[in-house]
Amino acid sequence: MKTGQLDVLLGLQWGDEGKGKVVDYLSSRYDIVARYQGGPNAGHTVVVDGKNVVLHTIPSGIFHDEVKNLIGNGVVVDPITLQREFELLHQLGIDAKERVYLSRRVHLILPTHRWLDLASEAAKKKNKIGSTLRGIAPTYMDKTGRNGIRVGDLFTKGFVEQYQNLKSKHLRLLEMYPPVEFPLEEEEEKWWNAIDFVRTLQIVDGEQWIWQALEHNARILAEGAQGAMLDLDYGTYPYVTSSYTGSAGVCIGLGVPPSYIDEVIGIAKAYTTRVGSGPFPTEIEGEMAEYLRQKGHEYGATTGRPRRCGWLDLVQLRYSARLNGVNRIILTKLDVLDELEEIPYAKAYKIDNTISTSMPYRLDDVPIHPVYITTEGWRTSLDHITSWEDLPGEVLDYVELIQHSVEVPIHGVSVGPERHQLIPRY
Repeated sequence: MKTGQLDVLLGLQWGDEGKGKVVDYLSSRYDIVARYQGGPNAGHTVVVDGKNVVLHTIPSGIFHDEVKNLIGNGVVVDPITLQREFELLHQLGIDAKERVYLSRRVHLILPTHRWLDLASEAAKKKNKIGSTLRGIAPTYMDKTGRNGIRVGDLFTKGFVEQYQNLKSKHLRLLEMYPPVEFPLEEEEEKWWNAIDFVRTLQIVDGEQWIWQALEHNARILAEGAQGAMLDLDYGTYPYVTSSYTGSAGVCIGLGVPPSYIDEVIGIAKAYTTRVGSGPFPTEIEGEMAEYLRQKGHEYGATTGRPRRCGWLDLVQLRYSARLNGVNRIILTKLDVLDELEEIPYAKAYKIDNTISTSMPYRLDDVPIHPVYITTEGWRTSLDHITSWEDLPGEVLDYVELIQHSVEVPIHGVSVGPERHQLIPRY
């Protein structure tokens, strides 16, 4: 039975859409924020008292005292990174241990997972995927290969032997790759210390914990990581992540049936960015790309790598919205476009002299030429605006053309990094 509400919030592009800020903004309306996939390759940035705080594993609802936070079984966790996040939050005066719950079915990232990630990516040379080198893919590979170690295993008698067996497997696999430096002994020491810390956390059967909360009328927000175009099945394969980033991933990552999902909230930037390798039809280079990068602070929250920048792609956005059953969209980083006289956006693709508004099977198989249309910019700062009615007409025009093309209403826009700079429409 289900009597509460379960909404989903996910990114509609290639990640970095501003999900952390929006989750933080919406969290006061929910009792629980539950992360359902990904790992420390994600970086959700929340501005707290003017300071950027980057969370890699702990859900972004942690900054609200009344909100509980679940790390669901679809997530992979590096104990070292998790402990550091708890320590960071403690320094900010937040006792996260009181409000964070960890599913027993969460898979653990071992030091040798990170070593394998490093060796595998280095061996690809020019064909690098763009991995964050956090051990994500090797951990998910062990999960599907039925070799993984889960949080619940920490309390079994055979845990140390299980660890040694998996480590030995990884060392054998590493012999396939050219040697790369990795301080295994040092990282193992930190890992075992972090394991002792993880054992002190509130560990639950995540799916049953969620069911019980819903039966008691809880409002739950499921928080995704990365973006829809990085989904393992429906993204720009093979330049994707190793988990299911879309709304379907909620069912696997939290242990709920599809019928439990109520609203799906999609987050999209007013332009587009991508980190790492892979196709990006509306990517631009040169002076304007650098302008967007600097104005939008487009550097990876996890890796620090400069993001590739480009114009809004409505073909891609429509595809992601339909794929995930999005009910409403929040548009972020409108303020980055404040000074532009004209704003281009891609309405369609030209492929082999054919105009198409459908997403092709591959974006890197044949040349894709975006069909651009320009709209008039607003040429004024949005920083001071606090209500929808005060937005310039050119902003409202831009919003209207996006929601008309994507066929999903835009329910809010972000005009700056602070929590109060998210402007709801209703």
